[in-house]
Amino acid sequence: MNNPPNSYRGRTKYNEAKARRYQDRKPGKHLAEMKLIDRAFTLIPKTHRILDIPCGGGRVTLHLSQSGYEVSGVDLSDSMLAIARKNIANHGLKCSIEKQDLEQLSYADRSFDTIISFRLFHHFPTREIRARAVAELCRVARDSVVLSYFTPWSATSLKRWLRRTIGLTPSDKHATSLREIQRYFQVAGFFLVRDFAQSPMIHTLHLAVFRRTNEGKP
Repeated sequence: MNNPPNSYRGRTKYNEAKARRYQDRKPGKHLAEMKLIDRAFTLIPKTHRILDIPCGGGRVTLHLSQSGYEVSGVDLSDSMLAIARKNIANHGLKCSIEKQDLEQLSYADRSFDTIISFRLFHHFPTREIRARAVAELCRVARDSVVLSYFTPWSATSLKRWLRRTIGLTPSDKHATSLREIQRYFQVAGFFLVRDFAQSPMIHTLHLAVFRRTNEGKP
């Protein structure tokens, strides 16, 4: 697949070595993130067919599948896909895992009931890329999109801003206001249902649930 204009490091950073290192998450951090997802998915019916993009090594795909959802996972990194397929097989599950580019998905409009995009949005460095990604997620989602993002209103984001301000190596993680994200979804015909924070004003990670408006439904 050809890289679209305004490419970013997150598209190509996960070679085999980095993909394997990414799997070594602290158990407490992993548990906290899965609890955040569980909170958001109280709004998503178990009958929904879910697309996890990007699925990475498959931890969200596994978690939601074990929670009773029918889940498919997609990623752009071949190394991540190999890890995800192995993890899915090791747990005796049969989730579909495919190579797909979030910005150029091959799926038809409204192919999945709900899409979750976890720990990707903060890699997008420009408004153009963020708008393009949201538009594609909304195109493929029939009902809901669950999107994680890094809020600028947190202690972690403040530390990153200070590092950048005093000339230290800047982070490649980009915080985005919920107001900005809402605008992208409104253009696509979706509204904010609820925003969930891991730890308000402390941790930067949030998870927002958006739903298609009644006017946008068939």
